[in-house]
Order: sequence, then structure tokens, then C-alpha cells
Amino acid sequence: MPYITPLLPAYPELFLLTMVCLILVVDLFVSDDNRVVTYALTQAALAGAFAITYMTSVVEPVYTFSGMFVDDLMSDVLKLITYLGVMAMLVYSRAYLAARGLFRGEYFVLVLFATLGMMVMISASHLLTLYLGLELLSLALYSLVALQRDSATATEAAMKYFILGALASGMLLYGMSMLYGATGTLGIAQLSDAIASSGARDVVLVFALVFIVAGLGFKLGAVPFHMWVPDVYHGAPTAVTLFIGSAPKLAAFAFIMRLLVQGLGAEPLLAEWQQMLTLMAVLSLAIGNVTAIAQTNLKRMLAYSTIGHMGFLLLGILSGDIIGYGAGMFYVVVYVLTNLGAFGMILLLSRGGFEAENLEDFKGLNQRNPWYAFIMLLLMFSMAGVPPTVGFYAKLSVLQAVINAGYLWLAVVAVSFSLIGSFYYLRLVRLMYFDAPSDTAPIAPRSAVRLLMSANGLAVLAFGIFPESLMWLCNYSIQASFSF
Repeated sequence: MPYITPLLPAYPELFLLTMVCLILVVDLFVSDDNRVVTYALTQAALAGAFAITYMTSVVEPVYTFSGMFVDDLMSDVLKLITYLGVMAMLVYSRAYLAARGLFRGEYFVLVLFATLGMMVMISASHLLTLYLGLELLSLALYSLVALQRDSATATEAAMKYFILGALASGMLLYGMSMLYGATGTLGIAQLSDAIASSGARDVVLVFALVFIVAGLGFKLGAVPFHMWVPDVYHGAPTAVTLFIGSAPKLAAFAFIMRLLVQGLGAEPLLAEWQQMLTLMAVLSLAIGNVTAIAQTNLKRMLAYSTIGHMGFLLLGILSGDIIGYGAGMFYVVVYVLTNLGAFGMILLLSRGGFEAENLEDFKGLNQRNPWYAFIMLLLMFSMAGVPPTVGFYAKLSVLQAVINAGYLWLAVVAVSFSLIGSFYYLRLVRLMYFDAPSDTAPIAPRSAVRLLMSANGLAVLAFGIFPESLMWLCNYSIQASFSF
């Protein structure tokens, strides 16, 4: 595709940055009663970025900014899903934020800055660009967690997140600097060529890899770098938890694909990080699923569930082939879809002065509103991997990739812990359908929330029955974006 200007691949990022600056200025002149203007501009910015990304999408990779930024099919698909996820998150969060005095301009600006950081991460083809996107995302998330200043738990969660996040960022930066020292380049494609041409297992490269994998493990929330996940998910306002637990996982997947697969995927290092990811995946599956059983708080339960899901994601990536990478991308997209619905349901049942975040709060939901109970059942079944929901097909595709790569024992371990994990999802279903309601307050969300929640739940079912199109899109985008 011929480009009129070399900046065209980065037009979505430039547009969103311009809109963030505009929203910052406009919000100064908007009163608290008219904050819906800022909300509408934020949604318009995301819709505009969606349209520009779609119109400038390409099949063959196109580079700009001296090779530091790439526009390829994988980045376009992930960005489009990111926009939709953030837009859905804002719809779910609107009433919750308004009831707690958080429906302010700084919230929307921080969300857009975080989204911009994700976009840069997804399209990075240089170690500096990767780190720039990561820090832009991380700094915005730290601020969002601490946004509810009168909440001691939110402040504590933000401090823990900031300290551990700074440690992880430092490890990543140190690993990247060691890579530069060993190879003499910061470009990801050149990095791969330099490692492949050396053909030696350099000690410096292995040390760099250890630091990088540790940093990536933290950003994903994988064991043993998972300490922040339950506390941040629980302590942050639920609207922020929804954001942290959804779209950033797409950017984290792209980060791994760019850095590990594309940059460090040459044969001398491939076996090294496969072993590291194997250990992290098994530990994440074990600790995430087993510890979730003991939780009575739904946000903490979903936090440990996330740790288990990240274990599954790592299984797809460590398989080391196109099938596994496509399965991993499919899995992370499905995870974002189901997580949006699950946390969205918590927001839907919450109201001013009441957080519907405990398992007890979902008792008798079928008696209060059968439709929402059915939607939540679909979401929990999808997370547990019960057919015909899309979660079943996502787990099946990862398991097939793992078996094809010769890791049969890993597939057995994954299935075993998935069966253990299904217990706490089914426990919530039992509470909804077989217990008497402990809360009888009417459930009356906005019409936009009702429509979106229904679409969210039905999408989980529809993609489960007809998964081929989404699976094909994930596989094709990986094949078109990388040359293996």
C-alpha cells in the first residue's frame, strides 16, 4: 500500500494524542454537572482512533520513525480490539464513577494516556519504543489506582503497585541495556539477526533474558511475580480494576511477541525462555486456581483467576510455533471479552455506598433478574472452559498447540488445574441460582449498559459456537506480521 506520508502508520497515535490535549483544555471549562461532555469527547476520540486504524490497516508490515514503529496486521487487530474494550469499559463504569465522585476529567485523560501507551507498545519495533509505551501505560495505571484519594485500600494498592512496578520496569530496562551491550543494536529485527548470526549461547544474553522475562512476568501477573495482582484488583475502584484486567493484557501479549518471539526467538535463546515460561506457566496455573478457591471477595477471586489464565496464555507462547502464537492471541482476546463482562456485572450490581464485590452479593441473582444471572452464568462457564462457550475453544486451541509442540505433560497439568479452577466459577453459579437473595434492591442500569451487557454475554456464546472466524483472524494476523 503506497503511503502519502511516512507518518501515516502512526496516524491513530497522533490523533489520540491530539484529542487528549484537546480534552485536557475543554475539561477546564466544563462544570461537574456537565462532565458528560468530557465523557462524550473521550468516546469520540476512541471511535476516531478506531476509524483511522481501520482505514490505514495493512497486511504487510510498514515501518516509520526510522524503523522504531511498525504497522502490521497483528498491531491493527489488537488496536481495534483495544479501542472496543476501552469504550465498553467506559460505558460500564459511568454510573459507578458518578456515584463515587470519580466522574472527572482526570479519569478520562488518564484512561486515554494508558490507551496511547498500549498502542505504542503494540506497534513498537525498537527497545526504546517498547519501553516508552510500557512506562506511559504504567504511570497512567498507577494514578488511576490512587484516584479515589479518600480510600485507604486504594492508596495502599497504588503504593504497592507503584513500588513493584518500578522494580519490574527497572529489571526490564537493565535487561534491555544488557542486550544492547551484547548485540550493539536496539532494533528488534536487528536484535534477532545479531543473535542468530553469533550462534553462541552468550552468558550476557542469558542474563539479559532472565531480567527481561522477570519484568514481563510482573507485567502479566504471572507467578512468582504475581504479588501485586490480588491487592491491586481488590483495592482499586472497580471501574479501574475492570480497566487493568482487560485491555492492557492485549498490549502485554504484543510486548511478548515483539520482544521474546521476534527479538529473542533465535535458536540459541529460544530454548532458554521456553524453559522459563514453562516454569511460570505451571506455577501460575497451580497457585492461581488453587488460591482462588479460598476467596470470598469476587474481585480477589477474579484476580487469582487472572493469574491462572496468564498461565494458559504462556502455554500458547512457549509452544514456539505459529499455531501456538495464534492460539495465544485468540486466548487473550477471549480473556478480555469475558473479563469485561464479569467486572461489568459487578459494576452493574453496585450502587452509591454499596460495592457488589463479595460472592454473597450475588446470592439469588436469578430471582432478582434471570437475564443477568444467565449472562453471568455464560461468563463463568467461559472462564471455566465449559462448552459451548468461547472459553472452551480458547483453552482447547492452546492445549492442541502445546500437544503439537511435544509438551503432552504440560497439557495434562493444564487440564488438571482447569478442573480444579472450575469449582470456584461453579460456586458462584450455585449462589446465583440456588440461594435466597441477600440484597433485594432493584437492578436498573442505563439502557446502554443493559444493551452492552447482553451483547457481551451473547458474544461469549456466539464465538463459542462459531469460533472459526475469530481464530482465523488471529492466525492470519500472526502469519502476516512475522516471518518464521
